[in-house]
Amino acid sequence: MRLMSSEKMDQTMMFRVVTEENVSANEVLHFVYEALKEKGYNPINQIVGYLLSGDPAYITSHKNARALIRKLERDEILEELVRSYLEKKRG
Repeated sequence: MRLMSSEKMDQTMMFRVVTEENVSANEVLHFVYEALKEKGYNPINQIVGYLLSGDPAYITSHKNARALIRKLERDEILEELVRSYLEKKRG
């Protein structure tokens, strides 16, 4: 067993949790869409079911898609969908 010297005991230590980078709602939606498609689901129906009900069971756990989508609030996802839709209509 190794004891720390009193010199090291007097220093302030900093604890930092490394978190994943913030991923945009757009990136999450595309990733979840592909994961649902790979598993043979209708991605649009499943995502709409999740957004309306809040039930994460609509999203597959394949490729950790369920955990990823749950990092976002549903209103963030809806905002991204509306923004994307309206920007495409203008362009």
